[in-house]
Amino acid sequence: MRACLFMILGLSCTHLLAQEALPATAQVRTTGWTLNDQFDKGFTLGDGTRVLMIARSLSSARLVNSAVEHTPDGYLSERGVAYVADIEKLPRVAQAVLVPTMRSARYRILLDRDGQVAERYAGDRDSVQWLELKNGQVTREQRFTDLAGLRQALAGLVSAQTAP
Repeated sequence: MRACLFMILGLSCTHLLAQEALPATAQVRTTGWTLNDQFDKGFTLGDGTRVLMIARSLSSARLVNSAVEHTPDGYLSERGVAYVADIEKLPRVAQAVLVPTMRSARYRILLDRDGQVAERYAGDRDSVQWLELKNGQVTREQRFTDLAGLRQALAGLVSAQTAP
């Protein structure tokens, strides 16, 4: 069923990794929004979130799933990572069928049903947008379209409990 979700979410994936720093003028305050996850539990992004990952398509959602499917429960949340799936383009009927299948994921998926959160961050549909945050400000942006690069970025995050 999870495969169906990913097939409906988007477009094909290229195999490039691009990194770019955001200019100071492009920094965006990220706090102040709330999304429900796949269990309809609200999550408000706060200053404790260190990384915001956004997937806007099938290929990018599939990439995130592949990168975290073998990690222990709580891996993302322990490292201060929030994962947003932009499902705005999914028809409501498809959302009603596929969102319950997301409940089998061992990580929290914040569902952007209206695209209002994802659109704040000017990403593309073909990559996983990785936004590093400090005190609610975007300090660096990377975009991943390859599994090795995303896994490496995730592996480089130290648990928030052991971070200085």
